[in-house]
Amino acid sequence: MKKLFTILFLGLTTITVAQETYEDANLASSDLNGTARYVAMGGAMDALGADISTIGTNPAGIGLFRTSTINLSGGFVSQPGGGDTKVSLDQVGFVYALKSTPNSFFNVGFNYHKSKNFNQILSVADRLQNASLNKLTYIKGAEGYLFDDNGRDYITSTRLDEIIANSVLWEEDAQAYLYKNATGYIFDRKHKGYIGDYDFNLSGNIHDRWYWGVTLGIHDVHYKANTNYSEALEPNGLNLDEMNILDERRISGVGIDAKLGVIWRPVETSPFRVGLSLATPTFYDLESESLTYNGRDRVSSYYKFKLNTPWKLGLSLGHTFGTNFAIGAVYEYADYSHIDNRINDGWDGWEDYSHKDRDMNAHTKETLKGVSAIKLGAEYKVTPAFALRAGYNYVSPLFDKNAAKGAFANGNLVESYGIYFSSTADYTNWQDTHRFTCGAGYAHRNWTVDLAYQYSQTDGEYHPFMNYYSTDAAMNNIANFVNVSNKRHQLLCTVGYKF
Repeated sequence: MKKLFTILFLGLTTITVAQETYEDANLASSDLNGTARYVAMGGAMDALGADISTIGTNPAGIGLFRTSTINLSGGFVSQPGGGDTKVSLDQVGFVYALKSTPNSFFNVGFNYHKSKNFNQILSVADRLQNASLNKLTYIKGAEGYLFDDNGRDYITSTRLDEIIANSVLWEEDAQAYLYKNATGYIFDRKHKGYIGDYDFNLSGNIHDRWYWGVTLGIHDVHYKANTNYSEALEPNGLNLDEMNILDERRISGVGIDAKLGVIWRPVETSPFRVGLSLATPTFYDLESESLTYNGRDRVSSYYKFKLNTPWKLGLSLGHTFGTNFAIGAVYEYADYSHIDNRINDGWDGWEDYSHKDRDMNAHTKETLKGVSAIKLGAEYKVTPAFALRAGYNYVSPLFDKNAAKGAFANGNLVESYGIYFSSTADYTNWQDTHRFTCGAGYAHRNWTVDLAYQYSQTDGEYHPFMNYYSTDAAMNNIANFVNVSNKRHQLLCTVGYKF
């Protein structure tokens, strides 16, 4: 089997492949981020408009600007419980307003912001009984999932299986592959990086009743993860008391999308507004590098892949009461079960071809769900120059609670190159997200200074590896899930100038 693994490695390192569902979800989801005013109001400004952050949610919001403006935002992001505190440049952009008639404007805008901040430390430890990650690799071999006598692709095994089989399972004296149960495990992963969005906008205001906008977006991906997984093995007489697996992964690349939006004031004498927005899928062209090692052996991978996120629909409401009070509400929906994983077929000199990874797409459809996001926000001007703001965000669960990495609900393994190039076995089924925000703003002549605080929390169930159930109780390989939580604090400041 060592020889077969070597042949497999040499044969697949040049293939361009698809991606795995859990890593897809990490790239396709987004955070609440932008200007301090936008964040403080929970992002509920799609119908209220006149904030540069609406360029990426409802582009028609840029059509409500009556004066040109430039904004710069930055602050701190921290994770409680030992996580790092990072300084972050979160947003910079401008809107140039061109007045065409007394009640109509044509605006041009550009904005950069971090739509995703990957910085997170996840640490988990738990007991194991009659189970281990290396036992899972052994079971795959026993069931015929690590090799195929008919010469077909080895696309149900992983790079992780390769290093475990060669370094842990193989017994020289017995000339056989044997597993070792573990008494417990320790897992640590440090995520780093971000997705930067560059949005270019054209928008307009028609007689102060209709507002429209179009945004072209470019998404720049920078992701890195360092993982350390360690198992304490049961006494086995082989002087092997633990198994340590280290993994480094980088993902980078670019995606493009477009957003369309309209805002309408149904009653001419009322400031009440209704907004509608539509975002196309983001068409990503990405590359991944990984290095997996255990102190003795190592395997590395480099591959390219394509990923198309789902369409997103938004409905928003906004209303102002006099000149002192404003409220907004937004509902967004995107069906992440329709993420499209694509296998690269190569470049023919004219076009970069790809086709659907049908097995991985079927797994994505089982694993991910349609997601609803509700955003609520309010602003109260204590004086014409000083405002207080508050907001709330709810995002429904992205993952099916019973999903597993690399396996269908019926127990069958996913046959995909995305699985083969997966170098870690763990997965977390994250549940709903709650975000609480507040802030204040001060305006003096042409200058504005805004502050925002955001607290977000997402709980989930962590699994060190997929469970295997057998009619033979001794061959069960079951690890209990561990409840984990991703909590984050953000402090944000925006400086703006109107001209």
